[in-house]
Amino acid sequence: MTAEKQYVVKGAAVLGGEPTDLLLRDGVIAEMGRGLSAVGAEVVDAAGLVALPGLVDLHTHLREPGREDAETVETGTLAAAMGGFTAVHAMANTDPVADTAGVVEQVWRLGREAGHCDVIPVGAVTVGLAGERLAELGAMADSAARVRVFSDDGKCVSDAVLMRRALEYVKAFDGVVAQHAQEPRLTEDAQMNEGELSGRLGLRGWPAVAEEAIIARDCLLAAHVGSRLHVCHVSTAGSVEIVRWAKAKGWDVTAEACPHHLLLTDELAATYDPIYKVNPPLRSAADVEALRAGLADGTIDVVATDHAPHPHEDKDCEWQTAAFGMIGLETALPIVQQTMVDTGLLDWAGVAQRMSAMPARIGRLTDHGRPLAAGEPAHVVLYDPAASYVVDPAETVSLSRNTPYAGRELPGRVVATFLRGRPTVLDGKPA
Repeated sequence: MTAEKQYVVKGAAVLGGEPTDLLLRDGVIAEMGRGLSAVGAEVVDAAGLVALPGLVDLHTHLREPGREDAETVETGTLAAAMGGFTAVHAMANTDPVADTAGVVEQVWRLGREAGHCDVIPVGAVTVGLAGERLAELGAMADSAARVRVFSDDGKCVSDAVLMRRALEYVKAFDGVVAQHAQEPRLTEDAQMNEGELSGRLGLRGWPAVAEEAIIARDCLLAAHVGSRLHVCHVSTAGSVEIVRWAKAKGWDVTAEACPHHLLLTDELAATYDPIYKVNPPLRSAADVEALRAGLADGTIDVVATDHAPHPHEDKDCEWQTAAFGMIGLETALPIVQQTMVDTGLLDWAGVAQRMSAMPARIGRLTDHGRPLAAGEPAHVVLYDPAASYVVDPAETVSLSRNTPYAGRELPGRVVATFLRGRPTVLDGKPA
């Protein structure tokens, strides 16, 4: 048997602090300090680079099984590694839906075979995402995939009784229901954020209250049954206030914000370019500021990508008929740098908390989101915050090209990603 390769990372600024060497051996960080060396180890020059723990995404769409024309587990997890992620939660709205132990185990095994990052399947809350009866929550929890996060993402569990039952059920195995907060009757044929602009453009408005009403209801339900609730892709200032209120009550409620909601506004809909069509929609500048403030003060617990690949034909069409969603795994960290770090709202330790430690904690992952310390799993990202680049969709490793950042200059670059001490990305390229 060939011994596993060792790496000495030289002079990385751990969480933005003093330059430190890291020896990666046997899947763990074997040593940390200055002047480290090891016989036969490959040296990685990390001078000027920030070292972060491997990022964890709570909200990724890998599309396989069923829509391999948009993304596969292989291509999606490679995109994740290029973005600095060592674990992703794969949403359940595949075809077939991940609502049984068989399907979640299939996705889990595909992730292990690809090997670019760990894939943790999210189980559906209801059979077929139909919102009529609970899926096999217990069987998925007991499966080899050990599902702990359940979501009908893409659809809201709008039936209050069903949502209550789901929250009660997952308590048995310390699971969490991740709600896609969208009141269906208030968003029928909705296309963009409701406001003066939607009226002027002739696009059906998507009111903030459609999101906020569901979040308020679910916070009350979670408190009533004493269960864990996670709110997906929060997009409005009112939603931030409701989550802040629930946390102040001591209720077990967590929430995520997406990079695109931290940067882009509904003004982009004026282009009628469906690349900016996303669910929930891009909101106002005031909403963006509220999300940033909420992420900074911990009201919003994590950044999640909602990476949603679509083939060309599903986005290159009229706004009204285009699919909702945009890709985001490879650009998440640069956007967080631009909106949160470069603005002084977060330091790198704060980024590590919101993009690694907290999402791992919510997903009950014990092997990810760990500190960068001797003896800990060697999930490490090396990031150059001084770099910059212009986004070229043709350069993404995702199978789809629906990025809203084409032609936009973003700061930073992921230089290397290590999964259990094995590089999945080196010199900014797949290893």
